[in-house]
Amino acid sequence: MGTVYAITNQKGGVGKTTTAVNLAACVAEAGYEALLVDVDPQSNATVGLGLSKDLERTLYDVLSGMLPLEDVVVGAGPEHLWVVPAGPDLAGATVELPRIAGSETRLRQALAGVRSRYAFTFLDCPPSLGPLTVNALAAADRVIVPVQAEYFALEGLAGLLDTLALIQRELNPHLTIAGMLLTMFDSRTRLAQDVEREIRQHFPALVFDTVIPRNIRVGEAPSFGKPVIHHDPHCAGAGAYFELAKEVAARG
Repeated sequence: MGTVYAITNQKGGVGKTTTAVNLAACVAEAGYEALLVDVDPQSNATVGLGLSKDLERTLYDVLSGMLPLEDVVVGAGPEHLWVVPAGPDLAGATVELPRIAGSETRLRQALAGVRSRYAFTFLDCPPSLGPLTVNALAAADRVIVPVQAEYFALEGLAGLLDTLALIQRELNPHLTIAGMLLTMFDSRTRLAQDVEREIRQHFPALVFDTVIPRNIRVGEAPSFGKPVIHHDPHCAGAGAYFELAKEVAARG
């Protein structure tokens, strides 16, 4: 039985999609079957792997009950890496799902039949705490929280932790936090150092040792439709994501 990770933070621009794409790619590079589910209507994870956001079959078809998840999975290019793509139609699910009783567990039910095929499944969540993110958190075993090293980082975490506690209580009592990940880290700035110190003091057991540096190769890789480990495997960002994948696997 594989492990399902939701990668989430209600703040946008903190590196959720970059982390989801590159963690999945690192796991696949190590020879494990990896599934990336794009739960964001913006479809950035889909495009970041070189796929079109206008594919005929997307996660919307799964959440709406029209197709089983296995009929939507497509190869992402690299061996062992698979993706459930998103498209603009997924935005409709944010309106439709709340009208359906029990809709919070639709993604969990959809994944139940396929999760044993993949050692790791990563759910790339939208930058909100709406119905799509709730579905992802209800389906996940563990949560990875990317945190940008900026002034409002801790403020945003408080709201997210409250939401996770609610999901644990109402929908998914087995949900745990795998770790918090510092992203876009510039060690030359005092602000980044201060934020890292504050977060590690507040959550000493939760913050990953690995820190993702601010790196131009990481930022440009999606425009080539590739994970950074395939765009430039020797850059600092690629090395950091390989280390993160090892740390995630070690934490279980």
